[in-house]
Amino acid sequence: MEQRSLLFEAILNGNAKAAVAETEAALAAGMQPTAIISDHMIPAMDEVGKLFECEEYFVPELLLAGRAMKGALALIQPLLTSSGAKPAGRVVIGTVKGDLHDIGKNLVACMLEGAGFEVHDLGADVAPQKFIDAIDKWQANIVALSALLTVTMPAMKNTIEALKQAGVRDKVRIMVGGAPVTRQYAAEIGADGYSENASSAVALARELVSGNGI
Repeated sequence: MEQRSLLFEAILNGNAKAAVAETEAALAAGMQPTAIISDHMIPAMDEVGKLFECEEYFVPELLLAGRAMKGALALIQPLLTSSGAKPAGRVVIGTVKGDLHDIGKNLVACMLEGAGFEVHDLGADVAPQKFIDAIDKWQANIVALSALLTVTMPAMKNTIEALKQAGVRDKVRIMVGGAPVTRQYAAEIGADGYSENASSAVALARELVSGNGI
């Protein structure tokens, strides 16, 4: 496959059917699952992120690209598990207690999966204990907290405090985001990093797992 392969283009254009077909063809041709991800899927999602940042793509395009990527990834994940391949990192993500909004969180989850992270999405209105249980269950090294309402922002702080009390805070790096959240607020509540959109969340997660979190 060339750099801008048919799989790359299928994901970039949000064509889920084509993305699945091209992944099946690549696997049938003997391409390694890790190579399909690193050489085609991750570059495609990175390009989607760049187009979003320069406002050529918007939320609908991100959702379509994410759906195409997830369809292709569903074929590969069982093969990765059986081969023992390690993900870029293990992320537990959720919208905090009291907040039912999940579109932004879903976008971040899709982008992180496209970047090679193992993502466990807890959904919306997630209580602190559920985050704690998920960290232990999946041995996560990143926790991503989302809040879309000003009134639910304190739940981010409550969750971080709960992680401390449970003795798991030092096991993970915490990233936060959402419309009302700011970098200053992230620092005030003791988060390790802040992202203003789904695209920059990938860059932040990469920094956090490499030990250079902000």
